[in-house]
Amino acid sequence: MLRTHTCGELTKSDEGKEVTLAGWVHSRRDHGGIIFIDLRDRYGLTQVTFDPETSKESTVIADQVRSEWVIQVTGKVMIRPDKMINDKIPTGSIEIDAKSVKILNKSKTPPFEINEEKGSEAGENIRLKYRFIDLRRPKLQEMLKVRDELIIHIRNYFHEKNFREVQTPILANSSPEGARDWLVPSRLYPGKFYALPQAPQQFKQLLMVAGVDRYFQIAPCFRDEDPRSDRHFGEFYQLDMEMSFVEQDDIFQVMEPLMIELTEKFSHKKIVNLADNGRFIQIPWAESMNRFGTDKPDLRFAMELKSITDIVTASGFSVFDEAVKKGGVVNALKVDGGAKFSRKEIDDLTEIAKTYRAKGLAYIIMAEDGPKSPILKFLTEEKIAEIIKHVEAKTGDIIFFSADKWLVACQSLGAVRDKCGEKLGLKDNNLAAWAWITDFPMYHEEDGKIDFAHNPFSMPQGGLESLEAKDPLDILAYQYDFVLNGFELTSGAIRNHSPEIMYKAFAIAGYSKEQVEAKFGHMLKAFEYGAPPHGGNAPGIDRLLMVLNDWDSIRDIYAFPKDGQGRDAMLDAPSEVELKQLDELHLKIVKED
Repeated sequence: MLRTHTCGELTKSDEGKEVTLAGWVHSRRDHGGIIFIDLRDRYGLTQVTFDPETSKESTVIADQVRSEWVIQVTGKVMIRPDKMINDKIPTGSIEIDAKSVKILNKSKTPPFEINEEKGSEAGENIRLKYRFIDLRRPKLQEMLKVRDELIIHIRNYFHEKNFREVQTPILANSSPEGARDWLVPSRLYPGKFYALPQAPQQFKQLLMVAGVDRYFQIAPCFRDEDPRSDRHFGEFYQLDMEMSFVEQDDIFQVMEPLMIELTEKFSHKKIVNLADNGRFIQIPWAESMNRFGTDKPDLRFAMELKSITDIVTASGFSVFDEAVKKGGVVNALKVDGGAKFSRKEIDDLTEIAKTYRAKGLAYIIMAEDGPKSPILKFLTEEKIAEIIKHVEAKTGDIIFFSADKWLVACQSLGAVRDKCGEKLGLKDNNLAAWAWITDFPMYHEEDGKIDFAHNPFSMPQGGLESLEAKDPLDILAYQYDFVLNGFELTSGAIRNHSPEIMYKAFAIAGYSKEQVEAKFGHMLKAFEYGAPPHGGNAPGIDRLLMVLNDWDSIRDIYAFPKDGQGRDAMLDAPSEVELKQLDELHLKIVKED
């Protein structure tokens, strides 16, 4: 070994020991002939003193070294003078009196400083291009450490509960999972393609048919989606789990203790909003949309939407009346203390509402001298008083309104609610508010066509009978998410394990029997051989870590991430390939004009 100890472990109890350390030169200071070097490895920093009275030769060498050179130092552990103790690091009470030093490797001047504060000031592009240097920063080392420890905790938890970890294929088939596939052309079968799995969904269901009974995996998933702030481009990792012979609450009872443990061990947050029995609260999807305007509500603060449709029907205000006449709704959001919002802030909130297809954002400001708003002239005093009473507004508040189709009215005000919670400082990072969102719709309508709203393999509530008797838009599925502080962290479902129900469910979404068999013949065949009732879910590991620790970027959690445009700046990927490679795959690049 080139070292006897790491740079983060020596303390006063090691006084007098002769030790050998190896690492990177974090910083170097020359104090009148005595040179101080902070030596760094992944475990921490240790100060090394080079005194010519101890070793003139070592001091001469130390005078040559610069930041990020790799060196080996041998010397004696000494207690620092009281005035030189550094309480900010574990090794701050000692230093190494160097007897010898060896340069293991030199370094060019790094493109940015490894110093945590200054290093993080460097642009993301340059940091990702030199990611192998950026990863030397203690903050990123800590992120890798925490991610590793969290995965170990998850594995231990599931093994203790008799789950079996199984690795499912990376080269799979294309399937309608809701996002674009990453396609891999086949050399052996010209014109045919593998697909990287968007999730191990089909494989884990087949494992249930195979009798595995309790499966989990730290699963890589691949989706060709546009970059997002809370999902790494192209690939991400999830805790994939599935159980046989279970109902919905059986899944909940396995997942809730794990999430509580992870919150308590890997964050500083206090868990709030638990039910009286200590379980996560459960909110049906429609209720969540009506109360919070979203299916991933931030429950660290109240601020709920309220319907005023009945109050303003035939009110004389054309915006409200037209929405109601067309079968829509009018929702109100009372924001405590929002009267202080400036005109620009209200305009900004209006733009947020418009991104969810709202036509605008009406409001009433509860000023000291009474309500103020451009819409007051269209409403009677009685209507205004009734609205104010219904939403329980008081002086200093503001009331926002959205009048539109139900989903638009909910989502637009939900986005305004979320932004107001942020502006008013209501998102307390010391709190963790978990909840299950349940009873998702099985189908939705888009451009006049019925399609699956979420996972097509979910069991419809009521089974075949509901598929045959109900309006598709009224059918609920045994689907559920759990959310934390405004982020969706998992999606899951009790699965459809019946071929007959599957054919019917896909038929409603416009798939013929032949199309279903072509896409999912392997699953249908398996289900004909005794498929048990089963279900599961798959929390995103990296998003969970990001939310628990309030980390700014999910990309920093990855050792070698893509940038915000989906590029690998370090490897210069994606990149062109040789014509020979394309020929082997029977592919030709067609360039656009």
